[in-house]
Amino acid sequence: MKFSPPLNLKIAGLALVLGALPATPASAASQSESWPDQAIRLIVPFGPGGGSDVVGRILAQHLAPRLGQSVVVENRAGAGGSIGAAQVARATPDGYTLLLGSSSEIVQYPAVNPKVSYDALKDFSPVSQVATVPLVVATSPSINADTMPQLLEYARSHPDTANYGSAGVGSSTHLAMALFLSKSGINMNHVPYKGSAAVVTDLMGGTLHAAMPTLSAVLPHRDSDRIKLLAVSTKDRSPLLPELPGMTEAGIADYDISLWTGILAPQGTPPAIIEKLNKEVNAVLELAEVKQALTNQGAQAGGSTSDQFAQKIGDEAELWKGVVKSSGITLE
Repeated sequence: MKFSPPLNLKIAGLALVLGALPATPASAASQSESWPDQAIRLIVPFGPGGGSDVVGRILAQHLAPRLGQSVVVENRAGAGGSIGAAQVARATPDGYTLLLGSSSEIVQYPAVNPKVSYDALKDFSPVSQVATVPLVVATSPSINADTMPQLLEYARSHPDTANYGSAGVGSSTHLAMALFLSKSGINMNHVPYKGSAAVVTDLMGGTLHAAMPTLSAVLPHRDSDRIKLLAVSTKDRSPLLPELPGMTEAGIADYDISLWTGILAPQGTPPAIIEKLNKEVNAVLELAEVKQALTNQGAQAGGSTSDQFAQKIGDEAELWKGVVKSSGITLE
């Protein structure tokens, strides 16, 4: 006799099968419409108290009421920011794990260390740029270099002894100086440090001749006679330090570099969530108190569309790969 299961068992079995199937476009759309219905994690791939951490907490504070959910900053430092970035790249693409990424670990560190476990162009869905941070060409009073032409002349006339410092091999300030040397046609000896603070200290002490630290690192010494600030690293003048010329005005053609931070989600995050996040992030960046808070960190608030941010990431990934290859930079 052929056995026929009761109707209620058939229905239960069907429910199990349907539950195992992938979400349909309709259910995915429903999840996007209800997002967010729980707390959001914002991964900062650097330690507490640093510039990225402060920016992340500023954003979290102002995004939470707009999204109706807590935005919790989590610090995941290590390996040039790549540990935190890798964590987000592997996360479920549901909008509840985000990265406050920066040019450092997204496009620069991978150029120096191709063994990182994520691909900036394949593993993330860019949401929006958040802010930019210019670098500043600075020299020591111990050398006769009050202007950019004088710095170039000093380097050319001291080919064996002229030096510059950076925050470490493969750091943003190292790569920016490598590009600067290439564009200006000079050579200087590289002296790596562990962070920008020590670089600025030795510039003021005369141990170093030049460097390109972040604006935030030199702002406390803006009016000091122990360090000379020659130009900002952007093409034009920066509103954060308007008394300094941009690179074009200073005589360095085709040089326009600033560090950036931005929000990224794991690749595959629903477009509706990316769109909503982009809208709210850009709205937060228009708030006067947010602009001022970022200015206090030496950063200039500046949002973007997700497509613009993706284009920037792609362009800079190629730029820094080229710089690393041409200058022969390798991690020690």
